[in-house]
Amino acid sequence: MSWLRKVSCRLDAWRRARVAWKEDNARCRAESKAARACEKVPEHPGAPPTGFALLPWLLMGLGAFSNIFQGKAPNPVIGGLGLLTFNSLYIYVAFRAFDKEKRQATSTRVALVLMGLLTCGLAIGYGDNWLLFFPLLGLATGAVVRGRWLGRIGLGLSALAGLVSAVHDGWNGINIAYGTFLSTMVTAAILSLSEAVRELQAAREELAHRAVEKERMRFSRDLHDLLGHTMSVIVVKSEAARRLAPRDMAAALTQVADIESVGRQALTEIREAVTGYREGSLGTELEGARSALSAAGIDPVVRQSGPPLAPQNEALLGWVVREAVTNAVRHSGATRCEITVDGTADRVRLRVTDNGTGTSVTGPAEGIGGTGLKGLTERLAAAGGSLRAGPSPRGGFTVTAELPVDGALPVEQGDLPTEQAELSLSTAPRAD
Repeated sequence: MSWLRKVSCRLDAWRRARVAWKEDNARCRAESKAARACEKVPEHPGAPPTGFALLPWLLMGLGAFSNIFQGKAPNPVIGGLGLLTFNSLYIYVAFRAFDKEKRQATSTRVALVLMGLLTCGLAIGYGDNWLLFFPLLGLATGAVVRGRWLGRIGLGLSALAGLVSAVHDGWNGINIAYGTFLSTMVTAAILSLSEAVRELQAAREELAHRAVEKERMRFSRDLHDLLGHTMSVIVVKSEAARRLAPRDMAAALTQVADIESVGRQALTEIREAVTGYREGSLGTELEGARSALSAAGIDPVVRQSGPPLAPQNEALLGWVVREAVTNAVRHSGATRCEITVDGTADRVRLRVTDNGTGTSVTGPAEGIGGTGLKGLTERLAAAGGSLRAGPSPRGGFTVTAELPVDGALPVEQGDLPTEQAELSLSTAPRAD
């Protein structure tokens, strides 16, 4: 009785598929109605296609069934078995035609060949309404066969249908051949177009998902860079105020006022980063670097030459200054830090060098993508530039950034793959 159990399971699967198909159709009709009411294009192209979309075409076999029922067909038992077998094979192929793996499976192709042999036998033996099984065979063929073999198979099947039909109907076999060719090609074209539309829809959703992920990375990276620099400056200035308070209250109050100013500026920058419109100024970052280095007991030396820079270049180099100075204050143990900006007609170079130990006390932050020197490398690489960082030959640590004068992109667009970068970090870098 195992075959009865298999048939029962198959019927249950078809019943569940039919319920899901009806639910999908109802949902898509509701979405389309709501979209039309709002004068918008529906987001989804429709319910996923299933074999139920091809089942109504089995009504073309009602003429053959009528012949058997009315006793007009010789050997009605053989005709009935042939009709049942053809319909079963057709349903089997139809439900496998919408899954690429099942469609290309050997069992599906074998079922299609058996349909062809059975159609030829029934058409030759009975003729008349039984010839309409050829267009049904063409429809199943168009649903299964795709690609460069479709035209050849469609023409061969149409020629076969015309020859077999000519045995009974003479020149009327041309109509059967035409119907077979039309059903084959139109079915293949409609189903291929439907698959293409759904693939495009899936690609659009994937691109939207990636855009959201890139924006999240940009947001987390900007917050990391902003807060890391700001908190480092606040800590350094707080320590300076604590040291100065016992002997020079005025100087200590100056440091406290700087802390308040840095905090307010950080709030403004965070709001701008959230809205995505932050544009850094290199001059502002250089002044902030002087203040942070001085408060940390590091002698700042700033040199700037060359023509004025584009806002995009200033924003990118401002981020490099912020990150390099933050690392110098936190990790270097240096007493002197030089910041040099050299600009030419083609490229601009920024170099931040300290005379510290040239080693790191902390590694990169775990779980944060696109932060520190890594994030800066991606930003500069996206703008056609490069970033190099490592111990200096004479001691200390050096960060060098180069950018083309006309090649920079907006800061928010710097989230590109790291393989485009030219980062050359030696052992134990000081990047967060």
